[in-house]
Amino acid sequence: MQSFSDLSALTSVLQQATAALGYEQMTAIQSAALPVMLERRDVIAQALTGSGKTAAFGLALLALLDAESPRLQSLVLCPTRELAEQVCKELRALARFIPNLKILSLCGGVPVGVQINSLVHEPQVVVGTPGRLIDLLDKNLLKLDALQSVVLDEADRMLDMGFLEQVSHILEYTPGTRLTWLFSATYSPEVRALSQRFQREPQAVTVESQHSTDTITQYFYSVEPAVRSEAVLGLLLQQQPTGCLVFCNTRNDVRDLTDFLWKRGIPALALHGELEQRDRDETLLQFANGSCRVLVATDVAARGLDIKALPLVLAYELPNDPDNHTHRIGRTGRAGESGLAISLVASGERPRLERIEKIAGCEYRISALPPRSQHSSLPAPAFTTVVIDGGRQDKLRPGDIVGAFTGDGGLTAGQLGKIDVLPTRAYVAVQSAAVPALLQKLKSSKIKGRSFRVRKL
Repeated sequence: MQSFSDLSALTSVLQQATAALGYEQMTAIQSAALPVMLERRDVIAQALTGSGKTAAFGLALLALLDAESPRLQSLVLCPTRELAEQVCKELRALARFIPNLKILSLCGGVPVGVQINSLVHEPQVVVGTPGRLIDLLDKNLLKLDALQSVVLDEADRMLDMGFLEQVSHILEYTPGTRLTWLFSATYSPEVRALSQRFQREPQAVTVESQHSTDTITQYFYSVEPAVRSEAVLGLLLQQQPTGCLVFCNTRNDVRDLTDFLWKRGIPALALHGELEQRDRDETLLQFANGSCRVLVATDVAARGLDIKALPLVLAYELPNDPDNHTHRIGRTGRAGESGLAISLVASGERPRLERIEKIAGCEYRISALPPRSQHSSLPAPAFTTVVIDGGRQDKLRPGDIVGAFTGDGGLTAGQLGKIDVLPTRAYVAVQSAAVPALLQKLKSSKIKGRSFRVRKL
């Protein structure tokens, strides 16, 4: 079964949504897991980010819920706010033709009062992180008694981050009749124990990685720790990537490397767990919309980051956990696009490489760094991010922004890039050369009949 149209259990509105999104042929995880979930059976599935797993469980939970019932029927648990927001966005896209359906994101980093107000009218679907959900459950503000399905997304990462007790606490609030769908990149002993405790005769689904040597080229370069930063700089200048995600193992390395690159004329952005939530959001948005070419991040911070066309990922050093290497290279080479993954390897890291080779089932050759590039800098990003101090709570929609920017703002549609509308702010990627004139024109203009502050991020 390869086509979504072959699934009779998918309603016409879901078939309409998959067609509108350009989803024709199912990915391996969708083909293997979706029919089982539609049969109302528990599933434990091994799947990487980028394999299509969100659409798999999203279509299943939407197909099984009753949109006419004003009760919470499906809960998706994610390890990070970034992943939760990504999942929520895709669920809304899949549910675009279902009337009166409310999908709500409940994560930390957002004032709880705003979320409490959103719960006055109960949503049918909630996507959230364990900590915030526990807070709302313990305050008796979130009701799970009508729940039909629970999704544990990136379960291995939730357990790695110490969420076992919280996840267990949340599941104990749920009806024993619920369906439990568990998605994980690895079948660790902890994940299997969680499955045995909370699932009923789950169907195990394992698919091969969507990322292969057909789409991703890997290089391993011998570099000692003292010159890692210089090596990263040299590789960026050589490759001239439109986008590069650099992975570091620690927050200190993220900060140090970002500072090093800035001082050498490369305006990299940093992403790690100590950033305030708004700073994290704005960093991710700038990288995703093409306003920044280089993002330096820890593995945990980059979870949930979904960039469909990322030409290069670069490892400042090999990860301690070999599974993280798989996650890293899986950020590039998506949807049939070619990708490049470069890892720097110090002499003391050979045992880490051996563990990576064991998982991959092959041996990798460590080479010397290529000659220094003739390039002295990276081209400036094509886009600049413009911020509007108004969002979904102000009833702003992407169409309203496009109308204002191409009307009074004087832009053409081709000068606009990605638009992200959040609860209290909107972010718009605009061709950099057009930004000064746009900001000047919008000083005396309105968006949807109202005056909003518009500025460059």
